[in-house]
Amino acid sequence: MRRALLAVAAATLLMTGTARADSAQAGTTPATVPPAAPALNAPTGGQPVGMTTVHLTDEDRADPWVPQERRELMVSVWYPAKKPSRTPAPYMTAEESRKYVEANRAAVPEEVASEVLTTVVTHATVDAQPVTARGALPLVVLSPGFGMPRATLTGLAEELASRGYVVAGIGHNHEAAGTTFPDGRTTSCTTCGNPDYPRVGAVRAQDVSFVLDELTGRHPKWKGGRLIDTGRIAMVGHSAGGFSAIPTMLDDPRVKAGVNMDGNFRFPNDVPLDRPFLMLGKPSHVPGGPDRTWDETWTELTGWKRWLTIDGTEHTSFGDMASIGKQLGIRLQPLDGDRCDALLRTYVTAFADTHLKGRPATLLDGPSTSRPEVVFHDRGVV
Repeated sequence: MRRALLAVAAATLLMTGTARADSAQAGTTPATVPPAAPALNAPTGGQPVGMTTVHLTDEDRADPWVPQERRELMVSVWYPAKKPSRTPAPYMTAEESRKYVEANRAAVPEEVASEVLTTVVTHATVDAQPVTARGALPLVVLSPGFGMPRATLTGLAEELASRGYVVAGIGHNHEAAGTTFPDGRTTSCTTCGNPDYPRVGAVRAQDVSFVLDELTGRHPKWKGGRLIDTGRIAMVGHSAGGFSAIPTMLDDPRVKAGVNMDGNFRFPNDVPLDRPFLMLGKPSHVPGGPDRTWDETWTELTGWKRWLTIDGTEHTSFGDMASIGKQLGIRLQPLDGDRCDALLRTYVTAFADTHLKGRPATLLDGPSTSRPEVVFHDRGVV
């Protein structure tokens, strides 16, 4: 009975959160709700995935949203492992789940609000021994949407890690519904009530640079930090995390390539960017569409670039919620949730392989008959 209640609660949360994120959605109330806990799709790479969390404090920087504090970040690190450990990686903490439920004003029973998103099954294990790499591993930094916990990009992180990448998912403090720290504190989204998006972009650029310093410095804060190849770093973000890739790349030359997944480019910029960039969005993010920031940004991209949209997607399709929703009997977008997930993983991985591993993917050269949902709007500079 409790599993069924959790499933109903998770379904309600998904539908409420989606409605808040987009003005029009395809979701409908499910006729039946499966009792099993939802699971992320298994990664398709050949390596086991380890996961650890790292708590970082920037003693040289005041928190921009709570100035009396130093800037603190929680970072999830996924990586290829020698073999799994015995501890499955959690999806969210109980307090992160509860606060995310509250932030989305979901009508979830109080007795399960702190469990709804802790039941999601992942495919990584905690603190598994990292692989012994013959060469250093490329790094992909993930930045979630505004108000979204870093956990919502876990499926993509596990996919990349299973294919030989180190992945660092950043929890931007006071910008997510809930962020739990090792001392038991769980902060809320302090700035969600009155977001200053250009400032969010600038802050996230600083956060990413700080994380790179801490993970790749002389004394890395993660034991596997020496595996990271500092010459092969990319940033991939959803929504606010996506548009923040532009200021990050302009400020930090270590970030060699970037991906914006369905984020309005709310960071003002008229400076050309000559490094590889992928714009990947829902159907309305087309040339001449309602969000003209994509047209404006496109003209400033002077290196390799692609502009793709995926038919049948919505804003929340670019993360874990599409496939989780399907398992709960809810269709969050016209396109099948597992198909959304598979396309996202495929194209982001192809981009990373092309620009971090030097393995050009023909998938990015033009439309694919096996993936007709993906629309190329301009192949850009080769």
